Amino acid sequence: MSIGQARVFLGSPGGKKMVRYSAASLISLALSVVLLGIFNGPLDMRAWVASTLATAIVSVPSYYLNRRWAWGKAGRSHLLKEVVPFWALAFFGWGFSTFCVHVMEDYAKSHGFSHLLRTATVLLVYVAAFGVFWVGKFVIFNKLMFVHRGEPVIDAIGAPVGSPAITRRDPGTAHV
Repeated sequence: MSIGQARVFLGSPGGKKMVRYSAASLISLALSVVLLGIFNGPLDMRAWVASTLATAIVSVPSYYLNRRWAWGKAGRSHLLKEVVPFWALAFFGWGFSTFCVHVMEDYAKSHGFSHLLRTATVLLVYVAAFGVFWVGKFVIFNKLMFVHRGEPVIDAIGAPVGSPAITRRDPGTAHV
């Protein structure tokens, strides 16, 4: 893909959605890594407990970031079509990442890693495990969960896309 093609894609509705999904994922990942680092580091919780708490806490803002901001969905969430599948995916990822961090923590302990190095390797494995699911989650969110079924699409400032009340101006053109 050329730079020009990438710009066209990123300017398209699907490209913008992917950028917002990526940003929501990075925000969620950063928050979960901070929580995991605190729980597993200074609080010295077992990696699986720390991973469980971090995932459960971050899943709430992650859901709303993805639903509202990345996919522009407004109104009430549908329990069976959106909420349950989102939490199922979150905890499927949690199960995989928890298994991975548990294995890493046991390996680090059995090989005499310092507490700091053990925490750092647990964090690295946690990020890598969630990265495995990133593309798959985008496809599931985009094609199954957050599909627009006749409801208005909401933009980043909360206005319906195409709303006559919002006038968008291109800074590169003169308006009279």
